[in-house]
Amino acid sequence: MLKDLSISTIIAGLMAVLVSYSGPLAIFFQAAQNAGISVEMMTSWVWAISIGAAVTGIALSLWFKIPVITAWSAPGTVLLVTLFPELSINEAVAAYITAAVIIFLIGITGLFDKVVQIIPKGVAAAMMAGILFDFGLGAFRALDSVPLVTSVMIFGFVLFKFLSRAYFLVLMVVLGVVLSVTALDANLSQLEWRLASPMLIMPAWSWSSTLGLALPLVIVSLTGQFLPGFTILKASGYSFASRPIVSMLSLVSIPTAFFGGITTVIAAITASICTSPDAHENPDKRYWAGVANGVFYLIGGILAGSIVLFFTSFPGEMIAIIAGLALLGAISNSLTAALEDKTHLDASLITFMATASGVSIFGIGSAFWGVVLGSAVYVLQGVLRARQARLEEAVSQR
Repeated sequence: MLKDLSISTIIAGLMAVLVSYSGPLAIFFQAAQNAGISVEMMTSWVWAISIGAAVTGIALSLWFKIPVITAWSAPGTVLLVTLFPELSINEAVAAYITAAVIIFLIGITGLFDKVVQIIPKGVAAAMMAGILFDFGLGAFRALDSVPLVTSVMIFGFVLFKFLSRAYFLVLMVVLGVVLSVTALDANLSQLEWRLASPMLIMPAWSWSSTLGLALPLVIVSLTGQFLPGFTILKASGYSFASRPIVSMLSLVSIPTAFFGGITTVIAAITASICTSPDAHENPDKRYWAGVANGVFYLIGGILAGSIVLFFTSFPGEMIAIIAGLALLGAISNSLTAALEDKTHLDASLITFMATASGVSIFGIGSAFWGVVLGSAVYVLQGVLRARQARLEEAVSQR
């Protein structure tokens, strides 16, 4: 196995972690700020999500001998932003555990493909777009308070993405650091090496957190993370069984949830970095990129205190800008998928608008109601079309 190790796979694994810590982690800090949690608990969150990704990435990559890149659920994290501060930390942890158990049952029974097919593609994509939409707007709302900095970040986003679609998020963070120090008077002098200090968080189950967070988290994890993540692996020529991967990731998600870690899933954003020829010209040796990815997550988890200090040194506007711009690609992909099925366009639009509205009914968040309304319209449209087809057939036979 050591003969398969190369510098290129190590660099690919490192870059995948840096991209995760640049974009999706900025989203995580936005959620933490909305919840008003302490720096100590924030450190526990980062430790939990990093350790979850580290353990699963190393184990699965060595097991299957393919680059299995894992991470935390980015759209699930955005969902948290819409629910805090009304949702308590304890309720969020309970929802993580519930979602992990449901995903485990789906994985261990081999029902992954069937469950994904049951969920209307347009409705699932529209819910994802609705969850991400308001969060993405945060980047442009910053134009009101820091117009020049926001404009530079937007143009930087376009330029960096043109130069490198794989590493543009890292370049965005570098630009963000420069602008924060030079234009927003950020103080980075407090940065120091600080180890993680995990905090145990006891779960508190409630119907509102189960329906408003756990169930939507299952849907976005299956359709927004596992499905595209598996697609990337298959497109790269790798064969694998989804059952053990889904099962292991959900099992690991249960203990990490007690320390604030949201569901561990297959990475969709960074997977392409470690599965491409840039990682290694030989596809059979790219699994070391997945192992390296896990090792660097392990280091990040151990140094979670330093990572939190780094992000808390950023002005709130810069975090919002980086996180919002990082989601533009996901918003675009979700909207494209949602509007692709023209026969059920109304169902997709209703799901999107209901989810993006941010309404809360009976204490249950808008993502749940978006799926309920969209699915109901989807079924109704199917019934109406079937009835119309029967009428037209009856008329033609007369």
